[in-house]
Amino acid sequence: MLTALLEQAGTEHPVADLGCGPGHVTAWLAERGVRAVGIDLSPAMVAIARRDHGATGSGDHGAAEFREGDLLRLPAADGEFGAAVALYSVIHLEPSELRGAFAEMRRVLRPSGLLLVAFHLGSEVNRLTEWWGHNVDLDFHFLAAETVAEALREAGFTVEARLERASHPQEASTRRAYLLARRDVGAPA
Repeated sequence: MLTALLEQAGTEHPVADLGCGPGHVTAWLAERGVRAVGIDLSPAMVAIARRDHGATGSGDHGAAEFREGDLLRLPAADGEFGAAVALYSVIHLEPSELRGAFAEMRRVLRPSGLLLVAFHLGSEVNRLTEWWGHNVDLDFHFLAAETVAEALREAGFTVEARLERASHPQEASTRRAYLLARRDVGAPA
């Protein structure tokens, strides 16, 4: 799905990795010749991403840059990105926040820009208080594909492709969904 996104979006405009965590997807995008901008809420994750994958901010193709930011208030200019990915980051939002987050993602995309969203399928909320030996306070919202698709439509996107899959052996045992959506040119956000 990432390759399909890049094939359609091209490398002319930067691509955002929203909720980038340690920056591995941002680095993957940059390795394919696009200027990639990783954005994460956690200052610690941004620091790890910068340490492990650089932070040139030069604007050159194939460069990786990392910023701190919230999915509901992205640190980016209107229309800054040609495409964006939100891989398992919207699972940390309340379902009622999805439309607002997608409207913000629409704001930072160029007209007809692409957005790839990945999430766990279901309706439960898993709360973690300990993860990999660290105390955390983290909710994972499992979402219905139609709930996410409707929030995308309400925010001014058209869903163009949908993929559902089982987990791989090395992953948590959940069903996953990917929605590839395009920013509607004339729709209000």
